[in-house]
Amino acid sequence: MDFRITGLAPEPFTPLFGLEEAALAGRGARRVIADRRPGFPDRIELRDAAPGEAVLLVNYAHLPVDTPYRSRYAIYVLEGARERYDRVNEVPEAFRSRVMALRAFDRAHMLRDADIAQGTELEGLIERLFASAHTRYVHAHYAKPGCFAARIDRA
Repeated sequence: MDFRITGLAPEPFTPLFGLEEAALAGRGARRVIADRRPGFPDRIELRDAAPGEAVLLVNYAHLPVDTPYRSRYAIYVLEGARERYDRVNEVPEAFRSRVMALRAFDRAHMLRDADIAQGTELEGLIERLFASAHTRYVHAHYAKPGCFAARIDRA
């Protein structure tokens, strides 16, 4: 089963790039300088920021639907990121080094299945989740902090 993983589009975040701290705070965001790798996973390029790179900590609605599963949470975006991760049958390295939680949703945006796996074993879990005809899309989350990582679709 072929799958496609996509990061977030950069356009909603570009107005924040380069803002002063006070302006960021007024928009509920903060600039953080990565001090270790891994540790600051970007949601646009789907890579860990290198030490010294700036990331923006923002609150993001990753499931803005009118169901009980509507959800938003804190995420990092690499300041200045312009190229959205969009690959078929490739799991980003930022996922490989972590435990990931995958959540399968149907056309009505209702949760149909969920499980966790080491990032090195995601392909099997993705295949199992998409084996159900009910699964329309999958959300990947970094399991320990629980934050949204990326969307996975059938390719």
